[in-house]
Amino acid sequence: MKTFKYIIPAALLAAACTSIDELDPQGGIILATQVQETNALVPSRTNATFNGMFTKLGSPGSVFGGTRPDDWGFLMMCLSNDLEAADVVFPYSGYNWFSACGLLTSRNADYANPYVRYAAPYNEIAIANEIISSYPADTQDTESLYKIAQARAMRAFAYLNLAPYFQFGHAAGGADKPCVPIVTEATTDFTDNPRASVSEVYALIIDDLTYAIDKLEGYVRTDKSRIDRQVAYGLRARAYLNMQEWALAASDAAAAASGYAPASIQEVSAPSFYSISEHNWIWGYDMTTDVALKNPYATSSSWIRSFSADGYAAACQVYACCNNLLYEKIPQTDVRKGWWVDSSLYSPLLDAVSWDGVSGQELAKLEIENVKMAFLPYTNVKFGMYTIGGTSNDEDWPFMRVEEMILIQAEGLLKSGSAGQAKALLEDFVKTYRDPAYSADASGRTLEDEIWFQRRVELWGEGFSNADTRRLNKPLVRFHDSSSNFPEAFRFNMAADDGWWLMRFTSGEKNTNLAIVDNTGGSLPVQDQNPGLRDGVTD
Repeated sequence: MKTFKYIIPAALLAAACTSIDELDPQGGIILATQVQETNALVPSRTNATFNGMFTKLGSPGSVFGGTRPDDWGFLMMCLSNDLEAADVVFPYSGYNWFSACGLLTSRNADYANPYVRYAAPYNEIAIANEIISSYPADTQDTESLYKIAQARAMRAFAYLNLAPYFQFGHAAGGADKPCVPIVTEATTDFTDNPRASVSEVYALIIDDLTYAIDKLEGYVRTDKSRIDRQVAYGLRARAYLNMQEWALAASDAAAAASGYAPASIQEVSAPSFYSISEHNWIWGYDMTTDVALKNPYATSSSWIRSFSADGYAAACQVYACCNNLLYEKIPQTDVRKGWWVDSSLYSPLLDAVSWDGVSGQELAKLEIENVKMAFLPYTNVKFGMYTIGGTSNDEDWPFMRVEEMILIQAEGLLKSGSAGQAKALLEDFVKTYRDPAYSADASGRTLEDEIWFQRRVELWGEGFSNADTRRLNKPLVRFHDSSSNFPEAFRFNMAADDGWWLMRFTSGEKNTNLAIVDNTGGSLPVQDQNPGLRDGVTD
């Protein structure tokens, strides 16, 4: 007999036409047979659950269901993960709802920030498990198999957003160490469900994604918010990269990238990365106006986009800035240098935009009472909006871009013994789409570190920084001696094997699941610790 553990309510059974993203998180256990019987009686419920699986990824109030501006599901997780690493800098102020990430006090799992980052993936897993068990195990119906395949891919995505943060990975010898509990449609005992090993979690991820790749052959999605075969290939490429299966990662990344072209130099010479229709996006979150207006402050536009007239970033000067250590390493010939204003608030990207009648470089200094404060040095202008100075906050979010897949290919080729191919691929991408003067040898870095540098610049602010640092077994390096634009309270470095990297389990989980043995290593970082650490990129 199959049962589900739900963080979403069992009352869902009575909510046949209610979108799942409108429901509050709460515990509950129901039978898989009950799900199938209810779906047979009210087929629209299955569709509502399936659609809600995608909507909930970035919906305001994703976990707490209220008005917290730091509760917006996986999109909030992207920002939080980057703020815990070295490249994205927020000011230390009373308006920064993400200070726990800068301070790394986020290891108190009962704080709201880490609670959301644990609960949101398991909410998504619960939805996926319900969809999987909504159909008979032996179904041969094509449309049903497409939904099951997408649900299994989504479950894999959720575990990929948990595994790197609760245990050291393969590069640090963590394959056999405890990671997170596995909950599938077959799980029956939720009070005695110990942490699975890293290897066991990744085995489930690979199994789910392999199933999705197989069953999604021939599927044509209605829009890029859904998961098709190439998205599944891309997710499996990420998993293989984490597992150090280099050749498999490169092969899957190539399959995911097929038919997609990177954004051109011209296209990224203006603020962009806001529309799911952008041709270089393989998969994204389609933020509708209705969803954004549930709480416009709990959106990526409010926090990471510097051009919203109804958000924390501009109104409270909580701008997402680039660490100057990374910024200074970007060549002047690289178009991405303009993705942030410099120390004098200049960026060529501002020449293409205007706000409230102010155009070009003066926009950086523009101040509008209760709406916008002047940019800070190294403020990002990478992320644009449909309307500069708009208030809808309905900009979309890239979960997967072809540029990431090219960089996975380069890393996979290098580490599987094809250094020449890796270098040629990397140089072709950067020279064609970002910096015509580029040479992989110019920086003096190893090719491995050069690929990481390119990831850090290209994917800045998109949620990869923390996981990449961990995956590569690198130290956290936020400052060199006294050199850094990190606020003093956030200014520290941390060794690659420091146990404080590992997130902790919530009291609710430990009180419900008595088999959980928590992470306890490391200690809270202190200002200016480990000034001599270097990462091979910002040296």
